[in-house]
Amino acid sequence: MSSEFRVALVTCATFPDLWDDDHPLRDALRERGVIVEAVRWDDADADWSRYDLTVIRSPWDYVARRDAFVDWARRVPRLANPADIIAWNTDKRYLSDLAAAGIPAIPTEFIGPGETWTAPAEGEWVVKPTISAGSQDTGRYTLPAQSALAEAHVARLTTAGRTAMIQPYLAAVDTAGETAVLCTPDAAGELTFSHGIRKGAMLNAPGEGAKDAGDENISPRTPSPAELDLAARVLAAVPGGAKRLLYARVDMIPGPDGSPLLIELELTEPSLFLRTAPGAAARLADAILTRL
Repeated sequence: MSSEFRVALVTCATFPDLWDDDHPLRDALRERGVIVEAVRWDDADADWSRYDLTVIRSPWDYVARRDAFVDWARRVPRLANPADIIAWNTDKRYLSDLAAAGIPAIPTEFIGPGETWTAPAEGEWVVKPTISAGSQDTGRYTLPAQSALAEAHVARLTTAGRTAMIQPYLAAVDTAGETAVLCTPDAAGELTFSHGIRKGAMLNAPGEGAKDAGDENISPRTPSPAELDLAARVLAAVPGGAKRLLYARVDMIPGPDGSPLLIELELTEPSLFLRTAPGAAARLADAILTRL
């Protein structure tokens, strides 16, 4: 591979040399003769036309400036994943699109600015904004004891012009944990399974917010046939088709009957947990080479 090829791995000011999990990808590309640069998405001096491919990795400060981030994505000439996917996937209301397409997803209620929400009579519930990264502004509440706290959380989000989403807290997150199915393109360009991980609970006790991102409990996991099937169904429902994607992470958890339910489809800036599976970084690097 000629060193004339140049790839930008997109980050933010907090991680000027990329998030640690992306170092294996950077190194694998350099081993293949590619010039790799870590570039902030909001760097006013960046010339994105210099790059044969721009790959979004850790621009995690975009949440408060999501519209600017989407506008930036639309200006980048060769971007993975594509800008229209970024616009769709950075607002978690995409879950309603997938549910409408028949995907079994965790039940979600959306409350927009100017709307009010009355807490259910009982149960454990999660409140978070539709535009967020990690577990920012996310809370877990036990009702009815914490109904006032949950309603106040929703009101804070909507008063600030944000849309809130409310989901039941599934007990399986504390036992089975989440399964993330990581996918990258195969030699034919078809998005296919790369590796899987188990992610432990990120929310603290009800009313106590979320753990820091660095406290994630991550370990390798082999997804079940049912989980792989759900991942394939989710990717088949992506607008414009999944073949345009360079990477995807499908997060799921067992529902009340044990069948997997989609929690999130991460197509913008997900951690890909490249250090958890031998060959994962090499597979992604090889997929990038096919697009140069």
